[in-house]
Amino acid sequence: MTITGTTKLAGVIGWPVEHSRSPLLHNHWCASHDIDGAYVPLPVPPGSLDVALRGLQVAGFRGVNVTIPHKEDAFRFVDRKTQSALRAGAVNTIVFEDDGTTTGDCTDGKGFLANLHAHDVGKSRHAMILGAGGAARAVAAALLDSGCRITIANRTLQRAIALRDALKGGEVVEWDAWPGQLASCDLLVNATSLGLGGSAGYDWSGSLSGAAPDLIVSDVVYAPLMTPLLQAARMRDLKIVDGLGMLIQQARAGFNAWFGILPQVDDTARALLLHSLNGN
Repeated sequence: MTITGTTKLAGVIGWPVEHSRSPLLHNHWCASHDIDGAYVPLPVPPGSLDVALRGLQVAGFRGVNVTIPHKEDAFRFVDRKTQSALRAGAVNTIVFEDDGTTTGDCTDGKGFLANLHAHDVGKSRHAMILGAGGAARAVAAALLDSGCRITIANRTLQRAIALRDALKGGEVVEWDAWPGQLASCDLLVNATSLGLGGSAGYDWSGSLSGAAPDLIVSDVVYAPLMTPLLQAARMRDLKIVDGLGMLIQQARAGFNAWFGILPQVDDTARALLLHSLNGN
């Protein structure tokens, strides 16, 4: 890759951001489509998002993805929001427009549903969603709008209640109570940071002890690919859906906005990301 004064630039803002495989994916697509573009990781600490966005826009970036912990702050800072962003109350994709304004989108929800479909998972009837942050908001909105009944559990109950009220739908349970609700669920989604970086210390296996045998277990985290939750689910012979496909699916719209091509999801991109996650 050679970056020049004409190279189209985009990136991902997060804190931390070194775990992100988005640069690998987007730069692979740039190379595959012979695009003079580059996508870079941008570590931005909490409280500095607005300054970073203004600086990147002035510096000529086409836009950015936004990840933990900035998705809800990004919603407040952009000039206009897509319907998906309004519904989710969060932004993960920002386009710097030619007129100096910013447009925020949330592609997480559609990416999540597309990933389920790619794993031959049909329409869910009742989903338990763990978390109430940006990713959880997007997933909850997408599932609710698809006709799925949702129940939200978060370690801070008030945030779960606020999400339910914002979505105008769904139910809320105390964090310690969610495992007891699994018998009536056909989908469990972990959208908390408990799986990030292989975080240990939570008894996922015990929490799954009352799950129905047909429960689908999904984690939005993809690094590590087999999070503690997914490992526990596999040990109980439950079907699992990792977060890597969601990463790929949600990235397509942003790439199209910044670089002018809608990339296809293929085995090559997934194999490249898996190779990286395996440390090779």
